[in-house]
Amino acid sequence: MSPADTEPRQDGPARGRPRSEAVEHAIIEAVMTLLEDGVPLAEISVERVARTAGVGKATIYRRWSGKEELFVDVLRAAEPPDPELPGTSMRDDLVVLLEALRRRGLAGRNSAILHHARAQMKSSPNLWAAYHNTVILPRRRLGLEVLRRGRENGELRTDVDIELLNDIVVGPLLVRTVLRPDADLPDDLAERVVDTLLQGLRPANG
Repeated sequence: MSPADTEPRQDGPARGRPRSEAVEHAIIEAVMTLLEDGVPLAEISVERVARTAGVGKATIYRRWSGKEELFVDVLRAAEPPDPELPGTSMRDDLVVLLEALRRRGLAGRNSAILHHARAQMKSSPNLWAAYHNTVILPRRRLGLEVLRRGRENGELRTDVDIELLNDIVVGPLLVRTVLRPDADLPDDLAERVVDTLLQGLRPANG
């Protein structure tokens, strides 16, 4: 049993304290180490992670309900962080969102961890559902919020289908990062995509 498991449990959430953060970092690093060593996701058990991190299973279960939740946090740690939107205009916010998607695409190409984990994730319905619900859906909702705000502020035509437009906005980046993994991802791609789309979507007097 590790020192982390012999400590009395404190009331309230443990996250945020220096010791807790250090333990969580060690656990996430342990999963990354296993992935870098080529261990398939399906073979990474909580027991194996605990052994690699030098902690007890109870330490992991106090922080994550299971390995799916832990893997989602590992993927988040390996990806570039989600950006803070400038809020200056719909156009500027969309550029920032797409630039984040472009950077995640680049990270997936350059990171063996992300490449292998994403490839294997589709064969694990529980893991894919956890990642979709906690990572992808919030990002999608944020894009919808930006578009709705733009429509309310007169930056978009009022007849625009926001749900459809949200898919159209991210479509070019998804094609280049998922369907065409060898496609160019130039620095100005986000701006070019947004400006091209908005040319036909602004109000007639915009």
